[in-house]
Amino acid sequence: MRIYYDLHLHSCLSPCGSDEMTPVNIVNMALLLGYDMIALTDHNSCRNTPAAVKIGEENGLTVVPGMELCTAEEAHVICLFPTVEAAMRFQRYVTDRSVKIKNKPEIFGRQLVMDEYETVIDEEENLLLNAAAISVNDIQKAAHDFGGAAFPAHVDRNAFSVIASLGAIPPEAGFAAAEISAGGNVQKLLQTNPELNGKVLLLNSDAHYLQNMPEPKAWIDLPQKTPECLIEALRGKIKINWGRY
Repeated sequence: MRIYYDLHLHSCLSPCGSDEMTPVNIVNMALLLGYDMIALTDHNSCRNTPAAVKIGEENGLTVVPGMELCTAEEAHVICLFPTVEAAMRFQRYVTDRSVKIKNKPEIFGRQLVMDEYETVIDEEENLLLNAAAISVNDIQKAAHDFGGAAFPAHVDRNAFSVIASLGAIPPEAGFAAAEISAGGNVQKLLQTNPELNGKVLLLNSDAHYLQNMPEPKAWIDLPQKTPECLIEALRGKIKINWGRY
């Protein structure tokens, strides 16, 4: 089954995300654009995933609960989970390993938690941009322990990526996939970082604003359009065809 996806999206919970990036708006925009599957991956938090998953279920869109974790090395890694419950357990694991620094909304923006009716039910007080005490080499195992999978985000960027922080993707990290942004030169990266060969090279938007959500440009073939099946593929347990334009 060919599935058009975007597995890296931020909501109004991310301090750098637009207040218009509500779970309702994200799901509706994804449907208008023609996506089959998306993941909500706010910085160091999963608290808007319950609303997004519920709205997706009501409208026929598969929404994968997730998080963009900032590791101890200040590298960003996407972590995805099969259920909201698993994601929220992982949320607590990350919170326990995070420095508590109060957010300054006037500088970083508000961090809004919303329900499926677009009601603000909470505002995260602690800044979600700080590094957690979880290393790149440990995050895949940690995600596995909660039933999920992880892959390094925007590895082509010169900041907040595993390659920028460490020079290469460590084999001991155990990643079976990696994200290369639309502006990244895939062939050049394969030459300079041969550890990317054989991995699924994902293309996601990392959108923080509704207008930055593009039309679908990448696909994967999965036996089923479910978070569980996606996670098996991202763990390298099932071989899949994939493409990016």
